[in-house]
Amino acid sequence: MSGRWSKPTLVGTLVTLRPVSIDDTAAMWEMIDDPEGNDLTDTTATFTFEQIVEWCASRGVQDERLDLAIVENATGDFAGEAVLNAYDADDESANFRIALRGPAWYGRGLGTEAATLIVEHGLTSIGLRRITLTVLARNRRARRSYEKAGFRPTGETVEEEQTWVEMEITAAR
Repeated sequence: MSGRWSKPTLVGTLVTLRPVSIDDTAAMWEMIDDPEGNDLTDTTATFTFEQIVEWCASRGVQDERLDLAIVENATGDFAGEAVLNAYDADDESANFRIALRGPAWYGRGLGTEAATLIVEHGLTSIGLRRITLTVLARNRRARRSYEKAGFRPTGETVEEEQTWVEMEITAAR
């Protein structure tokens, strides 16, 4: 894939973001099976291992989205994924989501650096004008991480008794 949605490798101090591949299946499976991570993202969907194999294998050919594996530089281990999706060509915006592999990966700055790297890439190399996300209000650790990466709250919604904070970052930071 070439052009603005090419699948880059982005290198930071703590993490490297690289395209998700089929080799990430076992770690991705572990990540989606993490009860704490699912609670903090209000994820209720269930998947089969075969669906995760197909998902990982297909990420490199998806246009108008970017799915990158977060790899901890110190160990080379898969720590999670960082994604730009739901691209809106009229608004030149996309949604951001991130998931870490489990509690052992939380609170170490890996997610903040991954968010900073992919957001910078989205705003500069891809040319997005705005990146948005929604996060559970009770997920304070994630909210702090997003704010460190430059996101600012823009509103709140309540859905099925959960309060969600809407956040965004714009190219005119």
